[in-house]
Amino acid sequence: MDDLLAGSEIKLLKNGDMVEGIIMSVKKHEIWVDLGPNGVGVILRREAGSGDMKEGDSVTASVVDPELDEGYALLSMKRAVKERGWTELQRVFEEQEIVEVSPYDANRGGLLIELEGIRGFLPVSQLSAEHYPRVEGSDKDEILTKLNSLVNKTLRVRILDVSRRDNKLIFSEKEAIRDDMASRLAELKVGDVVEGVVTGVIDFGAFVNVDGIEGLVHISEISWERVEDPRKYVKVGDKVKAKIIAIDKDRLSLSIKQMSEDPWLSEVKGFKKGDTVEGKITRITPFGAFVQLSPAVEALVHVSEMSDDESVDPEAIFKLNEKKKFKVIDIDTDNRKIALSLRDVK
Repeated sequence: MDDLLAGSEIKLLKNGDMVEGIIMSVKKHEIWVDLGPNGVGVILRREAGSGDMKEGDSVTASVVDPELDEGYALLSMKRAVKERGWTELQRVFEEQEIVEVSPYDANRGGLLIELEGIRGFLPVSQLSAEHYPRVEGSDKDEILTKLNSLVNKTLRVRILDVSRRDNKLIFSEKEAIRDDMASRLAELKVGDVVEGVVTGVIDFGAFVNVDGIEGLVHISEISWERVEDPRKYVKVGDKVKAKIIAIDKDRLSLSIKQMSEDPWLSEVKGFKKGDTVEGKITRITPFGAFVQLSPAVEALVHVSEMSDDESVDPEAIFKLNEKKKFKVIDIDTDNRKIALSLRDVK
């Protein structure tokens, strides 16, 4: 018999084979399929999927057991769908195709996605700058809220990793826009003025989405004034213009303040070495005190210029927001520094 089978076109079924057949009968709990030379197969209802089926329909199924005690094969249409799905996903991965997906759910780590009947995951770290959930600190509830806003939204992604054996499917939105972003970055240079939308505001600055490219405006580049809290100057959703001051791989360093002339340069012209000036104490440190001379000009009175007493304590001499008179002892325009003396005034 084995020799006869080997010499014919009939191949013995084995577990995992994909077979095609014609539905012979549709019962309440099972579907019977004519497999031609391979005999008869049965598909249990739970393995048939949700589609309507009737006698005469062609079906494709995966062999679960090639021969039950009764002599027919046990089949699964659901498994067949998955088998074809994994094959297609492997092809998409190898050819680095960009596909469109719609997340069906989210958790704090990322988005849940189903493609070709296989469930996968898009980690937060693989989201584009446009969709990355910028939040203060590590507020996981706020991250989840922002991720939920992406559920059912169409995203363009690439498959980052696929493993049928490990049942693993990982997507990346960043990879899908990588080539496009690289070409856009190549067109930009330091000094260019760009427009973007603020996507996050944190203690050290603000993140800005510039046509899909992530930019950072450091707190020191938000305003010519001393900025204590960036939130008082920009908020999420604001459209801003900024100058590119550095390009680091796939991120831009931006400056909002350089879009306007430095007021320090014009206001400092009102002071000269030897002048007696009045200013308000803005900060007190162990090495000295900072003094506001005009809206844009801040100067330093070093501890050595406070008193003849070498052990002087700045906090014993100054109080925040009080006004005092000082003598200008140096103006360094290149480094935007002015040195004052309290001792010389006395």
